[in-house]
Amino acid sequence: MTITENTIVCGNSFQLLDQVGEESVDLIICDGPYGVTQNDWDQIASIQDFNLRLIQQFSPKLKPGGALYLFGKPDCIDFIDYRPYLTLRSKIIWYQPSRLAQGRLNYTNNYDIICYFTKGQRPAQFNLDDIRIAQLVELEHRLRCEKVPSVVNGQYGKTKFNQKGKNPGDVWGDIKQLTYKSKELVSRDALNTIQKPEKLIERLVLASSSSGDLVLDPFAGVGTCPVVCKRHQRRFLAFELNPDFVQKGLERLEALDYGQGKLELSYGA
Repeated sequence: MTITENTIVCGNSFQLLDQVGEESVDLIICDGPYGVTQNDWDQIASIQDFNLRLIQQFSPKLKPGGALYLFGKPDCIDFIDYRPYLTLRSKIIWYQPSRLAQGRLNYTNNYDIICYFTKGQRPAQFNLDDIRIAQLVELEHRLRCEKVPSVVNGQYGKTKFNQKGKNPGDVWGDIKQLTYKSKELVSRDALNTIQKPEKLIERLVLASSSSGDLVLDPFAGVGTCPVVCKRHQRRFLAFELNPDFVQKGLERLEALDYGQGKLELSYGA
């Protein structure tokens, strides 16, 4: 079948990716297997080899300067050479100190990694004003620091206080995991391992795409990225292998257009 925009296609991502046009995608958000749980979909012999294969397939699909956000655990891209395909710009730490698991032979892992890649050395866009967060430094101290010569007349002049807030940096502790009590949780089966908070995906979408851009989500789960894209006027391609999750995602998309006809599953290869 031919994949279509702005719906969730039920099928194998690696096969469906072959139908995505070369240099047609502005942003890819990939929240796929981590290789650490007992779920069938997460049984990956080598997560590093798996992610390298993804990067190799994603690179031709991205426009020059396009961005990829790849979710994983701290070792998700260790010891693989992604440099011929994409440029790693940041490893964002999504910090979750409230996780229940407690290590007995090692320190408890309290964060996930979001690897931020671009195609080429410079991003086509980075919309900082759309993702600024509240200043955490006391204003009086901040203003005192801005009076030093290196800020007033020197190379750090652009670091001055911004009324809109500051760059969120590469450690994000302000967006919490979903819990069983979260209103946006679609299914307990999707808790933590599959469904991410809309605010988390929204930050990525707003930072690295603009209205009308094309976003690819190859592991759509219950449709969080498609929902965020639709809300912010981004076009999207979304693939998901689990038909139950596809249906839940379509229902979430439909809820944004109350009164329209029910969406139907599109089945891919």
